Amino acid sequence: MNLASLDLNLLISLDALLRERSVTRAATRLALSQPALSASLSRLRRHFGDDLLTRVGNTYELTPLAIHLKELTAVALAGVERVFARQPDFDPAVADREFTILTSDYGLAVAGAELAAVLGDEAPGIRLRLHHITTGAVDRAAETLRTVDGLLLPHGFLTDLPHLDLYTDRWVCVVAADHPGVRDTLTMADLAALPWVLTFHEPTAFTPAARQLRLLGVEPKARIVVQSFLAVPFVLAGTNRVALMQEHLARRLSTGGGLRVLDCPFEPVPLVEALWWHPMYDRDPEHMWLRDRMAEVGRRIGQ
Repeated sequence: MNLASLDLNLLISLDALLRERSVTRAATRLALSQPALSASLSRLRRHFGDDLLTRVGNTYELTPLAIHLKELTAVALAGVERVFARQPDFDPAVADREFTILTSDYGLAVAGAELAAVLGDEAPGIRLRLHHITTGAVDRAAETLRTVDGLLLPHGFLTDLPHLDLYTDRWVCVVAADHPGVRDTLTMADLAALPWVLTFHEPTAFTPAARQLRLLGVEPKARIVVQSFLAVPFVLAGTNRVALMQEHLARRLSTGGGLRVLDCPFEPVPLVEALWWHPMYDRDPEHMWLRDRMAEVGRRIGQ
């Protein structure tokens, strides 16, 4: 294929069409006329030999090829934007740059304030987007990391990708402050008998300490499953349930008095929070600066 013969503006049109699944909405998104975008769609259909969008009732659906192209298009556009945004030198004091990091609510709650402070001190023009991490993003991490600057994620989920260890946390048990059956300690028998609040209870999304507990012969009795660590206190309040939580977060959430933090009756594997990125950013000056700032965040949290 001769890239010189292609109109790269079609990549922008393709991305909008696949995201919006509507010529009208895509035209509005791009501030173009509907006839102009319809012409682009026709050219794209000829190029791929595929309809890309097919009408089903009053809506349009993506063809199988279009579904495959949607993610590839996002990755390609991100790469083009990074190429043309590159400057010969990077000065954080005057840089006008946006970084995107995917993180859980735990990572945001523990590191967010420190990260905002570090960036604000040194780089007032830098913008930071903190998006919620999803199971799909982790499962396809190598592809995901082509479109964002990093994943904030503990060890145990990713392999064979560059990373920077930030800080170490430990797992603790949490119960309601007025839990009727728990005093100052928990036993393994308690963990086997009590009802549980579990986080991310899926094959590829899980709390490592809960998986470790199963290996020790205790199968938590899941009564509530939440996709958020910050939601745990709300479903523990006034109940006899128990949950696992990272100590840094649990201590923050227990300051209001509604939560009690207890040591686990087993030795949980430590949680090592890390920043993960794609190898193509290894020597990128802007990304190297970001990693240095993230290392400072980790040092502040670990103090």
